[in-house]
Amino acid sequence: MELLRAQHLTMRFGGLVALHELNFDIERGRIVSLIGPNGAGKTTFFNVVTGFYSPTDKSSILFDGKEIVGVKPEQITHCGIARTFQNIRLFDNMTALENVLVGQHCRLHAETWGALFRNKQTMDEERQAHQRAYKLLKQVNLHQSEDVLAKNLPYGEQRRLEIARALGTEPKLLLLDEPSAGMNPQETLDLIKLIERLNRDLGITILLIEHDMRVVMNISHKVVVLDYGKKIAEGTPEQIQKNEQVIEAYLGRKR
Repeated sequence: MELLRAQHLTMRFGGLVALHELNFDIERGRIVSLIGPNGAGKTTFFNVVTGFYSPTDKSSILFDGKEIVGVKPEQITHCGIARTFQNIRLFDNMTALENVLVGQHCRLHAETWGALFRNKQTMDEERQAHQRAYKLLKQVNLHQSEDVLAKNLPYGEQRRLEIARALGTEPKLLLLDEPSAGMNPQETLDLIKLIERLNRDLGITILLIEHDMRVVMNISHKVVVLDYGKKIAEGTPEQIQKNEQVIEAYLGRKR
């Protein structure tokens, strides 16, 4: 059953059509990769799904059976969609644990009076939030760095911390925008294992934009290929590898 269904998704920036009549389904519990040449519309798709852009024309995005076009980004997060970014956007002067606590904010219920007077309900919730943040850091193998400032973490660990912060929102769908960018081979291998573990153990549906074909072909249940804002192919990694239209989009037409 589809967790997310985009229909006739179109996004224009003036005369530029970044997405054109895109139909895209993501089945619950799957790992799906979105690939394509630079400028194909991949990150624009993420920005539309998460409410940063409002699509044009008769676009529709159903998430868990509910229409989310026109819904504010913070409300979409509350619905169960979280994301990371192509360029890391951590709170540099907060610790690893504090970054994950920020991610949990949309799931906390304490009100102003509770925060001011530190009542039992608020204290219990804060304690539970700290315990959950630590568990999420452990999930991404960062629990020994809980008190380290984000800016002092190695690059690969910053990438994993961004994933942990996204997990703090308790997502049903996790969007990863080029998660392996800038990683060395060992960090990339660790990332592949992490994504598989999140999908298998936590049951999180994952959509990732990725240029590293080793990552895409190793972990994807399905691959969708965009070119100039249009879907040109969809299938298993094996099918995509053999697709002539995909090869042409990446390598150019043979002369």
